[in-house]
Amino acid sequence: MQILGFANVGKNDTWITNDEPISGPTHLAYKANGNVEVNAFYKEAIKVGGKDNGAPGGRPIYGPNYYAAFVLDPDGNNIEAVFRGYC
Repeated sequence: MQILGFANVGKNDTWITNDEPISGPTHLAYKANGNVEVNAFYKEAIKVGGKDNGAPGGRPIYGPNYYAAFVLDPDGNNIEAVFRGYC
């Protein structure tokens, strides 16, 4: 079994394994450092086969400064890149 954990200030908060899935598709959101990173995430994800689930742009329903893009991976998981400093 392979396991990959992502940590933020020593706290593991995201784990990826090659075990059999125990639930349906999930939503993962990753913090971007600006609109440019969100745009680059979306462009590259689409280039390697991700499916559009929300092009980069402001999402005022989530907050006045919420800028994000959403892509579905091959397993149907919704992967989001988000920057919360958009003005």
